[in-house]
Amino acid sequence: MSSPALYSQHDNIALITLNAPPVNGLGQALRSAIKAAFEIAKSNAEIDAIVIASSGKLFCGGADIAEFAAGGFHTEPMLPGLLTELENSPKPIIAAVNGMALGGGFELALACDYRMALPSAKCGLPEVNIGILPGAGGTQRLPRLIGAEMATQMVTSGTAVAAQKLLEAGAIDRIFDGEPSAFVDAAIDYARELIAQNAPCKTCADLSVEHPGEAFFTEFRKSIARKTRGFFAPEKNIQCIEAACELPLAEGLEKETELFQECMQTPHARAQQHIFFAERAATKIPGVDPKTPLRPIKTVGIIGAGTMGGGIAMNFANVGIPVTLLEVKADALERGLAVIRNNYEISAKKGRLTDAQVEERMGLIQGSLDYADLAEVDIVIEAVFENMDIKKQVFAQLDKTCKAGAILATNTSTLDVDEIAAATSRPNDVIGLHFFSPANVMRLLEIVRGAQTANDVLMTTIKMAQRIRKMPVVAGVCWGFIGNRGLEPYGREASRLVLEGASPEQIDRVLYDWGLAMGLPSMIDLAGIDVGYLTRQGNRDMFYGRDPSYTAVCDKLYDQGHYGQKTGTGFYIYEGRDKRRNPEVSQLAQALAAEHGVEQRDISDQEILERCLFPLINEGAQILDEGIAYRASDIDVIYCNGYGFPVYRGGPMQYADEIGLDTVVQALETYQNELGGYGQTWFQVSPLLKRLASEGKSFKQYDAEQAS
Repeated sequence: MSSPALYSQHDNIALITLNAPPVNGLGQALRSAIKAAFEIAKSNAEIDAIVIASSGKLFCGGADIAEFAAGGFHTEPMLPGLLTELENSPKPIIAAVNGMALGGGFELALACDYRMALPSAKCGLPEVNIGILPGAGGTQRLPRLIGAEMATQMVTSGTAVAAQKLLEAGAIDRIFDGEPSAFVDAAIDYARELIAQNAPCKTCADLSVEHPGEAFFTEFRKSIARKTRGFFAPEKNIQCIEAACELPLAEGLEKETELFQECMQTPHARAQQHIFFAERAATKIPGVDPKTPLRPIKTVGIIGAGTMGGGIAMNFANVGIPVTLLEVKADALERGLAVIRNNYEISAKKGRLTDAQVEERMGLIQGSLDYADLAEVDIVIEAVFENMDIKKQVFAQLDKTCKAGAILATNTSTLDVDEIAAATSRPNDVIGLHFFSPANVMRLLEIVRGAQTANDVLMTTIKMAQRIRKMPVVAGVCWGFIGNRGLEPYGREASRLVLEGASPEQIDRVLYDWGLAMGLPSMIDLAGIDVGYLTRQGNRDMFYGRDPSYTAVCDKLYDQGHYGQKTGTGFYIYEGRDKRRNPEVSQLAQALAAEHGVEQRDISDQEILERCLFPLINEGAQILDEGIAYRASDIDVIYCNGYGFPVYRGGPMQYADEIGLDTVVQALETYQNELGGYGQTWFQVSPLLKRLASEGKSFKQYDAEQAS
């Protein structure tokens, strides 16, 4: 087994090659190997300079954050100390940055005296995305090279920056425009050139940062306040840059370490790191070989040119995959294509696309009124009205039309995929692909695995999702799958709380302040009160078979023609996107409460929060117990990517782990007793949740046990 860092000598130049695939993660083994190689080079009198390069396609992906949970990043040699040793080297060190240098990888390059890069290389400090800050000198060395303003932007956004821009800013010293295969040799030649010039060792300790003034930091905080609402790490990253402006390097590094430790101890960091790993776990399907041969996806058919179908089409055109967009009427097709073009032209006006790119993407989307045009496509995605009879008719037609081996996908959000598949003679080719609206924007793709869905169909759609830049999560078949099934009790309690006396404004405020993108009454108005009502009519036993009092307010608003934003009235009164209180809602709720025998009362913020979130957690446990979700973390990925759940809470299941499952169970049992028949009906605790709580376990432990 080769060393994670290879050492070789090229006359008077030592070459240390990072060799820990796939990303050269700076775990303890690689850190130790770098240190050992550096000591050899430092002590060898024949060596005049050192080059650090990579054997892979990227330079270094940064710290191994899997060590964080195990405390391994405290194992010597620790990265901050190692980088200080490299920075204080008596012999110049050149970083040969051939690809991505992220986090600790960029910090490694910053600790070197000189940096040479390929034009395609990018560097960044993305630690803010996992709830922390660069803890190995990044916040102190980077502003000394590129200035406080650009450094502040980089550490708070986590965005990787191209080598050319970093050359202009001062973080890269040279770009090599030759063949990438000759890059390491060129870096060695650059080292010889520096030696010939008697180029000095350069330490960031000799550099200072020009303070941009307090006004800059004040305005910058205001500019990111909305985007970073509720997060802990962005502010600490800013404080680190401020320290770099005010303190010498050694003291600045001490401040960085102090603030790094503060971040690491927060629930925000635990939550963000949980989601980081959860998104990577979501594509691993128990019992399915990840090397399963995939079906080719070279052409796509989409049925329905409405908002959803058009948005789905854009996803494929954006990555160069030709699309045939089918409609039954010419005017509907023309409208759909016009909306797609308008969306692209808006992007062009904002500078996100060129006019040529707009035409290129539109050229990949061909309209059709004939099913025969779908005969040779590799996958068809049906995006028609959410009605079982209509969908079954579509799939029966696809069964007759599409070639053998074509994947037949339905974009249903709630319906039984197995029943849809039964309308064909090839249920193994059928799968659910639940895109979220707007489909060309939302990252989540809920993939619904039918009882007979073939493994290669499942794995092909997972890879396809990644290709079109979606976050795929696999769910089993049930009403609403994972996302909408869990959303039902979440929305149910918001509606019931209005009936009991809480105002929509109070509910929205509590949920927004907790971190949600919007409160539930606002979300119901946005989605459309009519949409919820029609969904309930299609599933009357489910929604009205037990205590249906929670539907009373929304049903009455529907009866009065108040559908939310689209009609200008709902829980709120709307003028454009601006909203104000609708005084009729409280009067309506009061009358309906009397009709249903519900006593209105003052409701605390804590009760609102618990009654909205805890039933969602409880339903998540039931979804998990039934095997609809493979992992609790999959549920978290769905809510953070599709439903505006704050990433710094980590999703509902991670939040439950953070506060303790026993806390959730006790609250559910309290409401079960306090809310009479309604409580007895809707607050029964999931057996899995109750068992885990009684055993003092977490959902994270449950996932680990299931995986072992």
